[in-house]
Amino acid sequence: MVGRPLSPLSPRKGSARRPAKDAVHHPLFARFYARFSVRAEPVMAPVRTELLAGLSGRVLEVGAGNGLNFGYYPRTVSEVVAIEPERGLRQLAVDAAQRADVPVDVVPGAAEALPVKSEGFDAVVLCIVLCSVRDVERALGEVRRVLRPGGELRFFEHGQAPGRGMRGFQSALDRTVWPRAFGGCHVGRDALGSLRDAGFELGAYRRLLVPERGVRLPTSYCVIGAARRPELST
Repeated sequence: MVGRPLSPLSPRKGSARRPAKDAVHHPLFARFYARFSVRAEPVMAPVRTELLAGLSGRVLEVGAGNGLNFGYYPRTVSEVVAIEPERGLRQLAVDAAQRADVPVDVVPGAAEALPVKSEGFDAVVLCIVLCSVRDVERALGEVRRVLRPGGELRFFEHGQAPGRGMRGFQSALDRTVWPRAFGGCHVGRDALGSLRDAGFELGAYRRLLVPERGVRLPTSYCVIGAARRPELST
């Protein structure tokens, strides 16, 4: 595993640990993403509200970016541990943690090797993460490991377009320029299929367009929902 396992005690709010080497290094994309995500917040605010509603207990957010989710966690959440591998985004997340209404600890690390103890969280949040991890299967294996049995996974991810033409365009982008230009992002991965393959029990989910109106882009097709780690290991 990368990094030092967290103490079971709640760390200082907003603190960040600095690794010897960052798992991800995309400084140009990080600056672009930080600006774009703030501009897109009027569109994303309802999505973040839906994604995080009703959570409670200890929550692990994987790929926290610049921390825009932090302001939407309900007060029933006792602690958020937020993993962010990119240094520039992580520092912005530390700043956002200071303004959050719940305790947030920002931690370096990669989704494929989460630096936290097994079965230590009541819920895990993935928000536009599976599109950019190098190894989806390994990342979801780590998510399952750190969730307690019966724990909940909340996800909002890019999804495959329903039409053959747009889906083919997504596939072409994913094989060529898109991951290189946008920090490893893939717009056409099958998030729901990956969750099933990883052994999660899918709950309610819905497909949506982001934004709902306007030109439909390869990035517009998304899915939001919940899944659970089974109570009994299989």
